[in-house]
Amino acid sequence: MGQRTTADREPACRLVRFDATDGVGLAGLLYETREPRALVWLHGTGGASVFESKRTNLLAKSLLAHGIAFFPFNNRGAHIVRRAGARLGGAAFERIRDCVFDIDGAARELRRRGYRELYLAGHSTGANKVAVYDRLKPRNRFKRYILLAGGDDTALAYDARLLTQARTMIRARRGDELMRDRLMSWRAYYDVANPRGDYNVFGPPWRQIARIRKPSLYVYGDRDEYDPDVPALAQHIGPNAEIAVLEDADHGFSGREGEVGELMAAWLD
Repeated sequence: MGQRTTADREPACRLVRFDATDGVGLAGLLYETREPRALVWLHGTGGASVFESKRTNLLAKSLLAHGIAFFPFNNRGAHIVRRAGARLGGAAFERIRDCVFDIDGAARELRRRGYRELYLAGHSTGANKVAVYDRLKPRNRFKRYILLAGGDDTALAYDARLLTQARTMIRARRGDELMRDRLMSWRAYYDVANPRGDYNVFGPPWRQIARIRKPSLYVYGDRDEYDPDVPALAQHIGPNAEIAVLEDADHGFSGREGEVGELMAAWLD
């Protein structure tokens, strides 16, 4: 076997198990630095896991080079189905507002380890969670936000007939049953598809985006498969926000992960 060069080596990290503030057990990877700065990373939905993502190590390299610790973790929406305390979790059962418990748990764990300047970043549905967290917990410990490839999940999922059926199932106390043609429960579908719900971040009326006042960076690829409305977003972002668009980049920034990491690190610096 050939030897790895220094540039090819994976950055060292520590497996960290911690609890969300409501007691749900979670696990993540902590890429440590001696400086007291750290970025918490929120993955997307639909079966995502930071442990299996190619971008995890690549983002860590860029952030560590700037003296910023990196803490990506599997939140309660990781995978399709997982245990979340006494309940079932995973993308099939998650409610987006429960992200507050997960994020606060991650922040508590980092502060326990001596990190005092915290940043929050989320990709895809993780970007929605950043906005939801800011609305539900406006007085929080994070100094800056990074929202990557946030999309209008509500518009993509909306179906008036299914939404009505979801309401009926929830009223009948059958909201945790799985839908026949989708890998999600009726309650989780209602959470995503309800235009008046928490999930509706990157689409009209844009209220959750407009209320963000902390310094924020929005990052998109100009070939995002989900066709986000970046021009409309630009009209609703807060006064301390900016948008960066990467040419020839898709929703997951495939092949551009290192560039995204450098962009994030430079902006945080």
